[in-house]
Amino acid sequence: MDLVAACNAFVYVSEHGSFTQGAAAARIPQPVASRRIAALERHLGARLFDRSTRQAVLTPFGRDMFPSARRLVQLVAAMEESALSARRAPLRVAVPDTCARLDLARLIVEARRHGVYLDPLPAAPEARTDLLRSQEVRAALVAVPPGEATWRVPLGLAGASPPSSGVMYLETLRAGRAAAGQRPRRVWIQPEDDVPHIRDRMTRIRDTSGLRPTQVTVAHSLTTAAAETLDSDDLLLASGSQATELGLYWSRMGETTLTRGLDVATTGGEDPERLRTALRECIARCVGAVAADEAAR
Repeated sequence: MDLVAACNAFVYVSEHGSFTQGAAAARIPQPVASRRIAALERHLGARLFDRSTRQAVLTPFGRDMFPSARRLVQLVAAMEESALSARRAPLRVAVPDTCARLDLARLIVEARRHGVYLDPLPAAPEARTDLLRSQEVRAALVAVPPGEATWRVPLGLAGASPPSSGVMYLETLRAGRAAAGQRPRRVWIQPEDDVPHIRDRMTRIRDTSGLRPTQVTVAHSLTTAAAETLDSDDLLLASGSQATELGLYWSRMGETTLTRGLDVATTGGEDPERLRTALRECIARCVGAVAADEAAR
């Protein structure tokens, strides 16, 4: 016997003084209400209603049982309300500040369809780690090497002018190739990619290609780096989706393949698989990641 369902029927019928009206208020058929109350009477060992009248009149035993039954029904209702509120509690997640706001809005909508109420907080890589450490967020998309990543974002070189081919080599930026009196072209690394597995590889390529130290520079912000790129022949290390958003032309790097890797980190009380599975594709769109089969090519 479902004790909660039986008590619910008992309370509604008692309060309305009628099996028909009580069942309607409980949104169950009248025969179902009668069966549940009969089962409750068998379970408790005594009659709850006087069956000799047409009204639903409580017996003395029924009057004694009514307060406890009502408390149980109210407690279950409160528990269900608490569970609903807990499920709808926003999951604050630190995400890359490179994510487009429209993509984040679509991520929020998609998450709701999976019963997850996201509150994304855009932040730079180090800031996302700090937010997670201080427990200001419950989860964060953090930078990791590509081999450990759930989302992989191919990087290339983006510029304001159309490239001569789909592949660009850093060695073509050597200072000796610049026109007289013209400063050498630079490659800007945005804060999102100021991580060892990307920054250090770019530095090594810079050195082996014979570029000056200042020709590969970490920018204070993506906005600054984009402005420098739009106003000169400098290049921005970026994903293809970022290049499109900024109105830049994108090319692959000839010397190496660089990939921005991202994974979910949590405070320990949150299940990261909710983000890695149900929302995997939508998060991929936000960060500009490619599908696994495309990344393998």
